Amino acid sequence: MTFKELQKILQGITSVQQEQQTRLFNTLKEKEFWIWNSEEHRLEDIRTNGDCCFNHIIGLPKKNGVEKPLYDYQKMIFDSLRSHKHVWIKKATGLGITEFFLRYIAWLCLRNNEYQNSQICIVTGPNIDIAIKLIKRLKVLFESRHRITFNSKETVLELNRCTIEAFPSNHLDSYRALDNPRFIFIDESDFFRKSEQEDVRHVSERYIAKSDPFIVMVSTPNAPDGLFERIEKEPESTCLYKRLYLDHTYGLGCIYTEDEIRAAKASPSFEREYNLKYLGLIGNVFLIKDIEAE
Repeated sequence: MTFKELQKILQGITSVQQEQQTRLFNTLKEKEFWIWNSEEHRLEDIRTNGDCCFNHIIGLPKKNGVEKPLYDYQKMIFDSLRSHKHVWIKKATGLGITEFFLRYIAWLCLRNNEYQNSQICIVTGPNIDIAIKLIKRLKVLFESRHRITFNSKETVLELNRCTIEAFPSNHLDSYRALDNPRFIFIDESDFFRKSEQEDVRHVSERYIAKSDPFIVMVSTPNAPDGLFERIEKEPESTCLYKRLYLDHTYGLGCIYTEDEIRAAKASPSFEREYNLKYLGLIGNVFLIKDIEAE
């Protein structure tokens, strides 16, 4: 086989992939992220032959190989983002919050052209491997079911002319120089090094006056007096963030089984990983559902 023949084959493969990508992205335009009313969702699923919403088209999230729907506590997050541009979420491990936001970010890019020529930023811990892993998870959303591949660098994904890039918290130079960030997702930020926590917050919030992005901070709690506890203690009247508290009870009977939580309670880290307590402290957290029940 000559070089020219090989080149033609590769060009043909690339052309097919581009057509597949265009076809999928056209299908996703104007689709709801998720249809929260179950009866409406069922009827739309029948009407569209399975192309009812973004998450069903790309494939539902999975736990242990089993597909899972979106749950009520994820609707709480979705609704918060419709009314607040800055959201802080203190959460139990394993609730699927990172997966939710990766999917939400992809949906923002593809539902219409609003995010074209802008950036979405994912800030991770001080390890380039974490940044690579999150972008890989985004790419897999399209690779696993639809066989669409991306040739971008490991920390970057472009969807519908919106650039999604992951930045390790210890390498923020390029993060400081963006021209139009529209959505900033800061993942497990309470586990950043102390010297990086305020820096990440400062750099993120300085964009408010420039491009007015969504800023979302998500983390399982870590040590006392870290970024999360400081924001938690800010007065309601002055805090920039809508604060959500999602302990393990929100996932019980849906993302967690009773047996899984029973086993997790045997671990000395249970109170921190699942019950929103900072490392070494008992603490007192009032959950949204408990307040609303009063």
